Amino acid sequence: MSIRSLPLMIFAFIFYNAVVLLGLAGDSGTAEGILRTEIFSLPSFRGGENPVSWSFNWGDLILLVALLLLFVEILKATYTSTASLLDHGLSMLVFIACLIEFLLVDAAFTSIFFLIIVSTLIDVVAGYTIGIRVARRDIGFGGMAPQ
Repeated sequence: MSIRSLPLMIFAFIFYNAVVLLGLAGDSGTAEGILRTEIFSLPSFRGGENPVSWSFNWGDLILLVALLLLFVEILKATYTSTASLLDHGLSMLVFIACLIEFLLVDAAFTSIFFLIIVSTLIDVVAGYTIGIRVARRDIGFGGMAPQ
């Protein structure tokens, strides 16, 4: 098994569990409290009487990591090899593990984790869809041969 066949979305799954279940973001009580714990904030450049600031919290960071990993997973889906078949199968297992955790663990019953589940589902569907399209193009099924 090569490193290329490892589904990267598992890192978003592990990152969420490390932050929320292990409490790496601090102890704010509930999962929602931990996810809303601010990492940093930036003031608005407009100023004015009521200055506005943008805050970046742990939930935002987890979603950012999940989106970046999803992008890389979609890029990986464009390659056809035996490692990609294993990657698609393992991605399905990650999706099932996320779904089971969402249904059974109270700390995973959050909007952030639901969006991670949607990302893993997109990874699974896109992986199989892109893989079929690329394989069909490589083999030449479903159309006229290129001239």
